[in-house]
Amino acid sequence: MTTTRLTRYDRSMLRLMNDRRGQAWYATAARRRLAVAVHITLTVAIGGLMTHFFLAEGEPLWPVAAMAVLLLPWMVATGVINGATRGLLELREHVLDERQSAERSRVLARAHRMTTLLLAAAAVTLLAAGLSDGDAPKAYAAPLLIAALVVHWLMPLWVAGLRAQDEPAEDDVLEAEAPASAA
Repeated sequence: MTTTRLTRYDRSMLRLMNDRRGQAWYATAARRRLAVAVHITLTVAIGGLMTHFFLAEGEPLWPVAAMAVLLLPWMVATGVINGATRGLLELREHVLDERQSAERSRVLARAHRMTTLLLAAAAVTLLAAGLSDGDAPKAYAAPLLIAALVVHWLMPLWVAGLRAQDEPAEDDVLEAEAPASAA
């Protein structure tokens, strides 16, 4: 860490993001991939319900209730990914060490490239819909752009969750410390 003085917020976030009590949720690469997949699935479901609510005129409020129910597991999945990455994207830059800062830059660059491709695909989709039915882009432009914004916002979290490394096993840590203490 740098010599910048940590605020109370920085210390509490650092403590929260390094809390290992939930480690069983993200201890392996398979569990981290599952957490990211669940988060993506819940995000799509919530977005689909929101789109249905806004596009279906005179629809009852059941999509809003379903979105509210899905938000709790979505928040849990977000917490699992943040725990797996030790708050890589949630902590302020001056709290991260050099390795974490470099990883954050790599994650953001990869997420930016992926989002750019998705935005290009969304533009092509709108153009293709406009060619086939002149009214389609008007009806779906706002939901598609909102979906692109949500993906742009969450892509770094998903990439970081997929790139997170396994914690070293206790035996590996003990073996690594043994030669250093013997010298």
